[in-house]
Amino acid sequence: MPGNALNGSVRGMRLATWNVNSIRARVDRVVEFLKRSDTDVLAIQELKCKPDQFPFDAFKEAGYEVEMVGYNQWNGVAIISRVGIEDVSTSFPGQPQFKDKLEARAIGATCGGLRVWSLYVPHGRALDDPHYEYKLEFLSKMADQAAAEMADEDLKLAVVGDFNVAPRDEDVWDISVFDGHTHVSQPERDAFEHFAEIGMEEVTRERVTNYTYWDYQKLRFPKNEGMRIDFIYASPALAKAVTNAEIDRDERKGKGASDHVPVIIDF
Repeated sequence: MPGNALNGSVRGMRLATWNVNSIRARVDRVVEFLKRSDTDVLAIQELKCKPDQFPFDAFKEAGYEVEMVGYNQWNGVAIISRVGIEDVSTSFPGQPQFKDKLEARAIGATCGGLRVWSLYVPHGRALDDPHYEYKLEFLSKMADQAAAEMADEDLKLAVVGDFNVAPRDEDVWDISVFDGHTHVSQPERDAFEHFAEIGMEEVTRERVTNYTYWDYQKLRFPKNEGMRIDFIYASPALAKAVTNAEIDRDERKGKGASDHVPVIIDF
């Protein structure tokens, strides 16, 4: 098996998730990350492009296949794999719409025996905004889909991405700043926890401690005023195979960085 390019350990397969905040602006960084980290499957979010604008050739040249869904300059999700992509779904059963439109917020595929869902969960905007209820319904229906797929007890299933939820107070730099706002409300946290209630395990929490997002404004990154909102939920069959998890904080550094960083597991 190839060695882990980040810490030198030996592993089988590497999965990562990353909100890239515009794939056209950051394609070079994403391809370089794939090469440097020796990642097999990468789920990305917030593509901000339509299919005819996606830089497929750059990934093909690097040895990867891509499946994506994007309807306009907003949202958008993709799965990038060098171990094959099969059984692609560009939405999940029951996925809610917003203002009568289905948004590009979920894509599922099977890659080398691993079933992956890449999610860009709605922000919610404000506790009294219709987008907030949309967010809660999105999480609920995705959990229903995960539960249905886990009827196959041997399935290695990963539900990953930008959940736009900080499940614990320590997942934000100052919980008082978020009082009365989205991301930390109890209904959102309950919706996030529902994945655990159906038998999944968030497999990065106990293995690595760091934020995954730092706003571009107010020098949030230099001050380390971040949030942990990007996660990897695993089915029991996958969770028991996980050997390592990392958050690549260095990807927030330098010119042209996304405001999120990759979250990685080996199994």
